[in-house]
Amino acid sequence: MVVENRAGAGGQIAAQAVARAEPDGYTLLLGEVGSLSIAPAAFPSLPYNVGKDFTPVSEVASADFVLVVPANSPYKTVEEFVKGAKASSDRLNFATFGAATPGHFGAELFAKSAGFKIEPVHYRSTGDAVSALASGTVSAGFITTAMASQQVAGGKMRALASTGKERAAIFPDLPTFTEAGFPDVAFSAWMAIVAPTGTPPAAIAALQESVVKALKAPGIDRKLGDMGLVLIGSSPEDLGRVIQSDTTRWQQIVKDTGFKPE
Repeated sequence: MVVENRAGAGGQIAAQAVARAEPDGYTLLLGEVGSLSIAPAAFPSLPYNVGKDFTPVSEVASADFVLVVPANSPYKTVEEFVKGAKASSDRLNFATFGAATPGHFGAELFAKSAGFKIEPVHYRSTGDAVSALASGTVSAGFITTAMASQQVAGGKMRALASTGKERAAIFPDLPTFTEAGFPDVAFSAWMAIVAPTGTPPAAIAALQESVVKALKAPGIDRKLGDMGLVLIGSSPEDLGRVIQSDTTRWQQIVKDTGFKPE
């Protein structure tokens, strides 16, 4: 297997490349909720059509998000953060991994629920956004538990709350947004493998079987679990339902924010 990173546009560049690839079972997309469910709701002129251009293979894993602030931030709790945001005369800068990504609309959802204003700062790559958070260039951001665990452990950021229904296993002492008084701020990220439409059914079946087998390999659950990921390994049909249900949910969130692509 060769991993070819196509960074940029919240995963849309990679998705577009795979949508146009030969449907022979040898070119796949490790997509996620942003490029497969949120982008279709946010960008009318998206260069690919999820329903027409991709065939689901398997959901791989999921992860909750964590609200993080720079290590030198004065805020230690969500309550303090909200109080400070409301008292500020300026909009708070939130780092995102790109417009119309979970971290972007998650921040908008939090701001609306708590009653303050934000200014999303969209970075081209994950690394750039993480660097901005660690350096204090921005006030806060939503990153996955997997990413937050490394940054918090390294003393570069402080975690305030997670977006899951239950506390993240990797952050047992960290409250959820529901516990912090904001039950509407509940969202997660999932990663899934899809193939270009037209890929032979036999290839889809073999790929799905291989994904599930790989996720059951010795030590994988512990290694990825330590990163905050929940392993899944679903059927193509189940993945299709996840993509559709999340598309419907995020459509409403996108509409509520009034987001308009530039």
